[in-house]
Amino acid sequence: MRVTSWNLLHGMAIPPDPSVDALALLEAEILNLKSDVIGVQEVDYFLERSGNHNQVGNIATAMGAADWAFAPSLFGNPDEKWRKPETTDLKIVTNKSQEGEAGYGIGMVSQLPVKSWHRLDLKGAPFGVFMMFPVDGKLKRFYVRDHPRSALAAHLENGWLIINTHLSFVPFYNYKQLVLIKRWAHKLGSEPHKTIIMGDMNIPFTRVVAGIKWHSLGSGNTFPSWLPKVQIDFMLSPTLTASDVKQIIYSHKGMSDHLPLQIEIPTD
Repeated sequence: MRVTSWNLLHGMAIPPDPSVDALALLEAEILNLKSDVIGVQEVDYFLERSGNHNQVGNIATAMGAADWAFAPSLFGNPDEKWRKPETTDLKIVTNKSQEGEAGYGIGMVSQLPVKSWHRLDLKGAPFGVFMMFPVDGKLKRFYVRDHPRSALAAHLENGWLIINTHLSFVPFYNYKQLVLIKRWAHKLGSEPHKTIIMGDMNIPFTRVVAGIKWHSLGSGNTFPSWLPKVQIDFMLSPTLTASDVKQIIYSHKGMSDHLPLQIEIPTD
């Protein structure tokens, strides 16, 4: 079973190039990965900046996969005006659900049948941080406020539990969120040797991410994609170790500021 985690940066070409067909680029990269299950972060759902597409649905179409889900972290454009999800909102949009409100968040696509989807809501930090972004060829400093997060879980028909997430960029808050996800994974009732948590953790320390009871299944710097200096994307298991899986390494192909993290797991 080939499992992939990738922060897509909403399919943005890197370096930025307005002449690039972003949808074609996304489809080409997804086909190149040949994933059975892929968890994606920073995906858009019918937002103008990415061409008003359901990006998770597009990924499913490219993979020929029937089952997909999108979990909005916020509604609206994260670069402009947005609001937090409320209890009355549709918080998991799937291939079998009604259409949801335009937003931004995380998603998962599986070529293997999915028995059920689950979501864990995670509070964002009450404050943001200053971050550097390239503008007109120069790095400029911006204050970025945090937003709510979530974890999206898929119970697969083959018995595996795959959880995808994108944690806060605020130190300590991201660690607290990860602890909650690990506890949630146990409550969902899957067998430990068939459980994986993956995603953009925004924590550059493997030992902190894995903790005492979990193991990191993939290694290597994933950010920034054009000159990787740190690993902030991880796959975790409570029983499997890196020696039990095969990691597949990909280089930067012109999309996103993260590299995909991918492993193959023996399922026999």
